[in-house]
Amino acid sequence: MVDLESEVPPLPPRYRFRDLLLGDQGWQNDDRVQIEFYMNENTFKERLKLFFIKNQRSSLRIRLFNFSLKLLSCLLYIIRVLLDDPTQGYTCKELNWGCSSQNYTPENINWSPIIWVNRSLPLWGLQVSVALISLFETMLLSYLSYKGNIWEQILRIPFLLEIINAVPFIITIFWPALRNLFIPVFLNCWLAKHALENMINDLHRAIQRTQSAMFNQVLILISTLLCLIFTCICGIQHLERAGNKLTLFDSLYFCIVTFSTVGFGDVTPKIWPSKLLVVIMICVALVVLPIQFEQLAYLWMERQKSGGNYSRHRAQTEKHVVLCVSSLKIDLLMDFLNEFYAHPRLQDYYVVILCPTEMDAQVRRVLQIPMWSQRVIYLQGSALKDQDLLRAKMDDAEACFILSSRCEVDRTAADHQTILRAWAVKDFAPNCPLYVQILKPENKFHIKFADHVVCEEEFKYAMLALNCICPATSTLITLLVHTSRGQTAPWEAFRQLTGTKQTLTREGQQSPEQWQKMYGRCSGNEVYHINLEESTFFAEYEGKSFTYASFHAHKKFGVCLIGVRREDNKNILLNPGPRYTMSSTDICFYINITKEENSAFKKQEENRKNNESKACYHGPSRLPVHSIIASMGTVAIDLQDTGCRSSSGPTLALPSEGSKGGRRPSIAPVLEVADSSSLQTCDLLSDQSEDEITPSDDETSAGSEYAKGYPPYSPYIGSSPTFCHLLHEKVPFCCLRLDKGCQHNYYEDAKAYGFKNKLIIVAAETAGNGLYNFIVPLRAYYRPKKELNPIVLLLDNPPDMHFLDAICWFPMVYYMVGSIDNLDDLLRCGVTFAANMVVVDKESTMSAEEDYMADAKTIVNVQTLFRLFSSLSIITELTHPANMRFMQFRAKDCYSLALSKLEKKEREKGSNLAFMFRLPFAAGRVFSISMLDTLLYQSFVKDYMISITRLLLGLDTTPGSGFLCSMKITEDDLWIRTYARLYQKLCSSSGDIPIGIYRTESQKLTTSESQISISVEEWEDTKDTKEQMNYRSNHRNSTSSDQSDHPLLRRKSMQWARRLSRKVPKHSGKTAEKISQQRMNLYRRSERQELAELVKNRMKHLGLSTAGYDEMNDHQNTLSYILINPSPDTRLELNDVVYLIRPDPLAYVPNTAPSRKNSFCNTVGQDTREETQL
Repeated sequence: MVDLESEVPPLPPRYRFRDLLLGDQGWQNDDRVQIEFYMNENTFKERLKLFFIKNQRSSLRIRLFNFSLKLLSCLLYIIRVLLDDPTQGYTCKELNWGCSSQNYTPENINWSPIIWVNRSLPLWGLQVSVALISLFETMLLSYLSYKGNIWEQILRIPFLLEIINAVPFIITIFWPALRNLFIPVFLNCWLAKHALENMINDLHRAIQRTQSAMFNQVLILISTLLCLIFTCICGIQHLERAGNKLTLFDSLYFCIVTFSTVGFGDVTPKIWPSKLLVVIMICVALVVLPIQFEQLAYLWMERQKSGGNYSRHRAQTEKHVVLCVSSLKIDLLMDFLNEFYAHPRLQDYYVVILCPTEMDAQVRRVLQIPMWSQRVIYLQGSALKDQDLLRAKMDDAEACFILSSRCEVDRTAADHQTILRAWAVKDFAPNCPLYVQILKPENKFHIKFADHVVCEEEFKYAMLALNCICPATSTLITLLVHTSRGQTAPWEAFRQLTGTKQTLTREGQQSPEQWQKMYGRCSGNEVYHINLEESTFFAEYEGKSFTYASFHAHKKFGVCLIGVRREDNKNILLNPGPRYTMSSTDICFYINITKEENSAFKKQEENRKNNESKACYHGPSRLPVHSIIASMGTVAIDLQDTGCRSSSGPTLALPSEGSKGGRRPSIAPVLEVADSSSLQTCDLLSDQSEDEITPSDDETSAGSEYAKGYPPYSPYIGSSPTFCHLLHEKVPFCCLRLDKGCQHNYYEDAKAYGFKNKLIIVAAETAGNGLYNFIVPLRAYYRPKKELNPIVLLLDNPPDMHFLDAICWFPMVYYMVGSIDNLDDLLRCGVTFAANMVVVDKESTMSAEEDYMADAKTIVNVQTLFRLFSSLSIITELTHPANMRFMQFRAKDCYSLALSKLEKKEREKGSNLAFMFRLPFAAGRVFSISMLDTLLYQSFVKDYMISITRLLLGLDTTPGSGFLCSMKITEDDLWIRTYARLYQKLCSSSGDIPIGIYRTESQKLTTSESQISISVEEWEDTKDTKEQMNYRSNHRNSTSSDQSDHPLLRRKSMQWARRLSRKVPKHSGKTAEKISQQRMNLYRRSERQELAELVKNRMKHLGLSTAGYDEMNDHQNTLSYILINPSPDTRLELNDVVYLIRPDPLAYVPNTAPSRKNSFCNTVGQDTREETQL
């Protein structure tokens, strides 16, 4: 320590306290120099300049004092005029100037009243004092602002006016004879105007706020107008002292009448100086005022573009939300407004739009509509500027919606802008709830602080993936998150109505098609929530199992209970299973046509009478009233290829052979409380154990290659971990390339791999991180191993290494560099035996100079695929939903034209989902992510919607929460008969909750239309009619969908289509149209054969086998739709696909040994058959 202290050098003499006190001569020899800064401000002039000019607050006080002096001088002038009497003698005699009292004509003017005035001594003293102070201040400010050019200071107009008004008063101090000399003190009003402008500028600087150009311009205009009028009033009054001797009021009256161009003529100037002054003032007004008005109009237009401000008083008394967007398009605006104001409690909210771009012409026209002009306020500004956020009163807003610009070519840059906006809003208003839309999943973790986040690519790819295994999932989700309604009744009344009255307000009610009526009537079905103890639907099921509550609530009220949430837990559980016991504090989530608070309940006796009077089922149009109220609606979709599903998939057990000849089969009741023995028989892991039921050698080898676990590598931060089927070892990157062989395999096309299941092809531009969410749902652990479809990624650009690291652990996932523009690439990737082909919208084509042209290339490419491979199920993503009418376009198809006219009618009525009747959307073949914008908007009222949607799509996997899947109704399952019995069967056996039915009908025309002879066609009409009568007599219990398959009803539908298409309803016109249709069929068939030959030739050229290519297989003439939560009386039909929410298989595991489990799985079918017997 001593050595260390000895090494410390002593302080220099300058820094020792003793030397600072006593002084030391040694430091003076130091070469360092002491510097004092800002010495120039220590001078007297700089200190004065700092006080009078530089300092904002002191300068503001000086200018306020100067403004007060000018106003005081004008006030003293008015007092002098009021006290002056023109009839008294004038003081010119004191100067011994010859003044006579003779009368003067207008040509011979008496100048004495103009030159001399009566000014009392006290008034003179006050005016002299004001003049001295004003002159001293002016000279001082001129001295302080002097910059080397004295003439620049002297020739300024304010300085000249100050000299004219102040120097004569100072002269009268030394020459008392001039005390009554007239001095134009009223010109000080212009100096007051100048001081006011400077004062306002200093005021804005002092309070640290940006001055309003509009406010300043209005102030300048008003002050200029007042100064002109005041100058004219005082000038005319003084000059007319030698004429009409007008008072100040008479002069004011004359100026107002003259400047307003009225000109009564009762008061006019008599002498030429007055007339000259009037001419001068009018000329000045004609020059100055238009300039001021022009500037004011320009600023007003600019303010209209920028939107002005949202007043603080309104923000404190009214509720408002802020919408931040990069660019505002009419479609985005109308989607937001229609969805936001669809909720009754939001009718009094204001919407403040904050956008950095100028308002579009279409948006301007819409916002001028009275319905929106009173609610929507457009502000042009940036969310990154605090002053713009202050204009929008962001700190008082109820919520802030930040939307990304999906039309940008660089979507990463668009996300970066969104992130900065979210950070800026959170920094400015930390308590304002944030609803953020992000495009790419890798950017999501930057905005995890937001209250609600919707990642576009996550939802998009997960929805497209589920479309391949659960047809039309995109249509199902879109309808659930939309609020669909008609305009046949006010919205408030519509929300209050229930039952059959409510169905009259839905879309499609004017259509004769049954599926369109049901589809439109129930298209507004949504997810609602309610506390169990406050609910009429679910209160009686406290202490009962979840499946028991769901089944009986659907049976009694027609509502579908899909999930719950504990009071002490934030996680929502979809179908937690039969072991879950309902508690009084649970929050129940259910699907219904309206929320319980808006429902009316009828007595049981009425429902029972309705059931007795309608014992036979003749379709949904003749269902009991309570069933119609409970009906959730239909969604028309097209049946996609489900042939890839294994025959050992989810099926329902048949009754035993012994019971077929006796009693009708029955179904076991749903237990109120889960029984351990019954839970074993409904073990949800049985689906996973299907792979172990009598496996073949190939299945055993394939199953041994797979394991279940969490993916070891995620391509982005924030992805939800999902339990998946994985490989024991990752595949080398070279083996992931489908079209090129490597040292591990020599396959160069999809056919060579010999896949047992059909392919799922994804055509995308780049392998973005969001594509990872397409693979995960298709490889989830609850998917049976033998039902896994190979996935081929057809990419325009090669993927990067980190994406390959993420997908190399998944089984049967390959990629290929190619494009859907190239037929050879399509054939190599196996399009001829693919189950589904997903065409993802390309980022490079999302923006176009002309609106809606961004989808042109995608639409044409898909149309080519549609013509070449007619049996291929193509799922397309579009940028603009309005372009879905071009998908699978048929110019002369009458049915499509009729649907087009129906869409236009619904749009005129104000439907929010006018495109819902378009067959491509109804079939689930087209999807636009902009349809899911309403998911973010609905979260403002329903904060659980994003969580429920993520659980349905498999983006989140909450322990104990179920997942969305489907099962197909086969001939062996038709003994179930109705949807209510299906509900009971599923709840009592496997614990599944059905939420809808996917149904397919034939859309083909009558067989007579394929023939040339008209007489044969007419004979077929008669024959079809007779067959229809026999069909009705033999099948009285069939539904309307059964009847719609028959040619007669289809012919009636075609007649309706022709009527909407404005065809001539005569027999000759009908015959000509049918002949034209026959010719088109023949032409289309020959054209299809030519296309088939083209495809086969290319396949032979590439060395591919043409086996499996069915060029004539056409599934395009089918019509499919979804019955979302149908009524309990709905009849099941063959090939119906039932949508299920299946409990989590990992929620509980049977206690039996594996060997017993296998043996049990072999006897599940037999046990179930025994249960169904009475």
